[in-house]
Amino acid sequence: MRAYAPFTFADTAAQTPDPFAPDLSERVARMVSDLRLGLPAMLSQGADHAMVLPVETLSPTRFAALTGDLHLVLTSHRATALGIDAGGVDVAVVRLTEGVDLARIKAAADPRQAHDGMTLPDDAMPADNIHRAAIRLVKRAELVPAALVVTGPVIAKTSARHGFDSLPAAEILAQLDAARDMQPVSDARVPMAAANAGRLRVFRAPDGGAEHYAIQIGNPDPDQPVLVRLHSACFTGDVLGSLKCDCGPQLHAALAAMNAAGSGVLLYLNQEGRGIGLANKMRAYGLQDQGLDTVEANHHLGFDDDERDFRIGASLLRQMGINQVRLMTNNPAKIARLTSDGITVVERVPLMVGRGPENTRYLDIKARKSGHMM
Repeated sequence: MRAYAPFTFADTAAQTPDPFAPDLSERVARMVSDLRLGLPAMLSQGADHAMVLPVETLSPTRFAALTGDLHLVLTSHRATALGIDAGGVDVAVVRLTEGVDLARIKAAADPRQAHDGMTLPDDAMPADNIHRAAIRLVKRAELVPAALVVTGPVIAKTSARHGFDSLPAAEILAQLDAARDMQPVSDARVPMAAANAGRLRVFRAPDGGAEHYAIQIGNPDPDQPVLVRLHSACFTGDVLGSLKCDCGPQLHAALAAMNAAGSGVLLYLNQEGRGIGLANKMRAYGLQDQGLDTVEANHHLGFDDDERDFRIGASLLRQMGINQVRLMTNNPAKIARLTSDGITVVERVPLMVGRGPENTRYLDIKARKSGHMM
């Protein structure tokens, strides 16, 4: 029998950089994954260090083990809903009194629950980059946008003892703000009810984030303006046929129009619920059932009106060699983003379908508060 030499890793001490070392985008992605599990993220700003824990996934056991100064970090939207003056900034920081329990913290973060018994101050404390990065990370994890930030002398020791990664908050914010260049993964012919000459292309972000898809109808000529739609994933509308929105009818009408035109591209972006995720979207639906409109429900949860990143659409188009589009949309934000990212929108093609008694208010709010051209 042939003898094999034992496997060893090559000595990389002299190499710069170490090829096995995760880069910044990978380290931030790890933090996001940890937060979804309820594990902490360690952030720094200068000599200051803090532990960040998401309120939604924080367990009672971990909460009971916390020592140090505890601050509840909320968005200004959520703070306003709680009667806290955020001082005109985007993030509100509330110092928690000794003895507050986790149930009350979770209730303050989640508008579906009463927060009786927890006294909150009328004014928020000043926020810094650690607090802003905490909220941005929790949002990227598609959790309720509320976090605990813990400071104290044991934070650095806790991080070292358990091998938690630590990053400067400013670097995290810069990474989360950076455009995500999508890379092609696979594609194949997919004959569809709307168009027999269909092809599905799958794209993936280098940081391991959500995959996005390009549904190609026919063979678009990249030297001519291509009929294009940016369609955000809507499980309730696209799959369940929900009557609360117009997403399903828009999806099918766009594909039918592309088939009739002979070619086109529908970009299916996995940004459910205007970028807040399906779980938060269902929370927003619950608030709408209590009388809030779409925008008000998002604000009560702590989100902006729209958390989507349409730069992803521009990235997919560039990967496909498409620089000129006839854009099927009623949303001026999509036109503005593609234009600013170097995609020429030669024509807006209106998409007026799907209005009914169940979604009339929703569509009217899109026009009045979000500027949609209805």
